[in-house]
Amino acid sequence: MPGLFCPRSIAAVQRGGLTQALELTGKIMTIDLKSMHFGAPAAERDINVGLAEYFFESEAFKRISDRKRTILLGNRGTGKSAIFKILGERARASGELVLELNPETYSYEMLSSILRSESEGAWAKHGAFSSAWKYLILVKTMQALSKVGKKLKTGPSAKIYEYLRDKHAESQDNPISVLISYLKRIEGLKVGTYEASVKTRQLANLYQLQELEPFYDPLRELLKSQKIVIIIDELDKGWDNSEDARAFVSGLFQASIWLNEQFSGLTTYISLRQELYDSIPSLYDDAQKYRDLIETIRWNEESLLTVAANRIRHSFPELKGRTDQEAWNEVFAETLAYRKTKSFNYLVDRTLYRPRELIQFCSDAVDDARSGGAAPIDYSTISRVELDYSASRNKDIASEYRFQTPGLENIFEVFRGRVYLFDRSELEYLCLQICEGEIKTSSSSSWIQEQSYDYLIDLLWNIGFLRAKAIGGLKAQRRSGSSYVGPHQVSTLNLNSINSFQVHPMFRAALGMKEPKNDPSGEL
Repeated sequence: MPGLFCPRSIAAVQRGGLTQALELTGKIMTIDLKSMHFGAPAAERDINVGLAEYFFESEAFKRISDRKRTILLGNRGTGKSAIFKILGERARASGELVLELNPETYSYEMLSSILRSESEGAWAKHGAFSSAWKYLILVKTMQALSKVGKKLKTGPSAKIYEYLRDKHAESQDNPISVLISYLKRIEGLKVGTYEASVKTRQLANLYQLQELEPFYDPLRELLKSQKIVIIIDELDKGWDNSEDARAFVSGLFQASIWLNEQFSGLTTYISLRQELYDSIPSLYDDAQKYRDLIETIRWNEESLLTVAANRIRHSFPELKGRTDQEAWNEVFAETLAYRKTKSFNYLVDRTLYRPRELIQFCSDAVDDARSGGAAPIDYSTISRVELDYSASRNKDIASEYRFQTPGLENIFEVFRGRVYLFDRSELEYLCLQICEGEIKTSSSSSWIQEQSYDYLIDLLWNIGFLRAKAIGGLKAQRRSGSSYVGPHQVSTLNLNSINSFQVHPMFRAALGMKEPKNDPSGEL
């Protein structure tokens, strides 16, 4: 790198390498963006890229890893799968068995096509799914334990091996078939024509897993010397909001809690998207019973900066001793031409504080700037990629809430070309026009015509589309440069006390929104 170091620096390179030279000069090195990789947005691919090296150990991860919490909630892109991937890797390294049960993307549709509806058979599915999940996980646990240890089975191992040989020889690689088979046994009794006393007795046996009870003590004995971790992730794949999907998940919650209480050495972890959890009444209503087991992922600017900086230092090991902000400034210009904004503030302001969003935005900017080869990346590059980034986030957020509130993208479109700043009366009138049908949206969002404008404002706030101006105690949530906050910064808010709103910056570029004229606040 000619011209970068003074003679003393060159000597330092000869003696101790680039890092020592950087420490002596305090100067910024020249970054080749061809070597900069922010990683894959999906954890299942990122684990093969470098996730284990640059993973950020949040407080949420530590509580999950310590097994103080076993239920993980978070919005899409907040890092649930990343936590589970690292958890699994470390458990394996410590000698534990790890079983990852990722329900097939078609499982919900398959369940609905196989099982009768509750209205047909008048059978409550929540308890049936709970028993079926217990049965499945215990069978998979016994199968895993049977595969390790001595080939010649004796004692507890022999009892379990004989049961598996006789009952589950064909189910080694198809866990969903075990679940469905057990559900069908319950369903057959529930909706079949059986004598009441026979039905009651047999159902009790199935709900109580009487078939497996003789193996509980042998299983506990084996788990003393061989711990097992069960990880159940990606429950949102194939989600169709059907009664079977809701019973599938609520039954799993109940089963996992029971299993963790009954079997020391067996830990069952599950994760679920926050909006799906909120939409399942049986989970939401029982939340108080197991709130101490639930970990909800939340991020702030400081932790998100560390997420980005860890990836930068992984790409450039010579930056290992640099602070998060210093590492960031090697790739992005510290201050942008746009309103002299700090570059990290600009990018993170265009996220809902989800790591995947920040990684995507950063990766897009690096990819665009890579042809030039050098850093730091400036505002011209960032603004160039912002439109596509904003458009993809608009689509993703609308898709994320498609079951509770279909057609959100059409409601977003009502804001196209408008000034992004609203006082309360302006926002109320616009939302009233949408709800009353004066401003047309598509048929997919016709549900909004049954709602009030207050409901719509609350909805747009809760999904992150709107931000509210901080007042009173909310000012503590402010970051320098912005007096507007979103639900990712303040989890609860009395919107009735707010008089000024703005559309979140993440959505504005795709909607072609305008800055207010002569805005004295200079707000982003």
